[in-house]
Amino acid sequence: MIVYPAIDLKDGRCVRLVRGEMKSATVFNDDPAAQARAFAGAGAAWIHVVDLDGAFAGKPKNAAAVEAIVKAAPVKVQLGGGIRDEATLEAWLGKGVARVVLGTAAVKTPNLVRAACRRWPDQVALGIDARGGTVAVEGWAETASVAALDLARRFEDAGAAAIIYTDIERDGALQGVNVEATAALARALKTPVIASGGVASLDDLAALRAHEKDGVAGAILGRALYDGRVDLKSALALMAA
Repeated sequence: MIVYPAIDLKDGRCVRLVRGEMKSATVFNDDPAAQARAFAGAGAAWIHVVDLDGAFAGKPKNAAAVEAIVKAAPVKVQLGGGIRDEATLEAWLGKGVARVVLGTAAVKTPNLVRAACRRWPDQVALGIDARGGTVAVEGWAETASVAALDLARRFEDAGAAAIIYTDIERDGALQGVNVEATAALARALKTPVIASGGVASLDDLAALRAHEKDGVAGAILGRALYDGRVDLKSALALMAA
């Protein structure tokens, strides 16, 4: 299973939020490129990057920081936040981003997601962020009237590289990952599922790894890394064992 250390960008800096609330932002590093190098130095093969400002604005807002991350370290970058049209998607892939994540677009412009998956196989992931099982969009500021599983099933034949499933209530809260909901989603789908939100310990990662055969293909690590609760090298070794 793949471990994705996370860099969330707000005003050009690395921050962590609690349950997606921008007012809860804690700055952990003023230099995103340096953070990327640190993750790469620990052995990470991927980094998960989110343009938080872009997610709310509907267009990229931390482009300089993202480009610096891509150039800083020999890792694959998975990027989400503010990617709402094909031109933006194509531009990021052209700048070296390995995979883009489409979230709001899945609800509001599903044809874009399908077209992107066809054009760039293995380079487009579907971001499904849920609060109480219901999908949230526009930087989690809006709730869509669709269940996470129902939305995922709409794209089963689209060819997405993965589905990134985030339990918003657990994100940044260090309360433990929602293993049951993540595993249930993975079992119901053919598309690999990446867990996001709430990972607070190596035990959480071990619990997810137990569901690898169900289709859980990776986990995104955020606040637990920055707080020192999880050592990245140990997490990578656990998931690779």
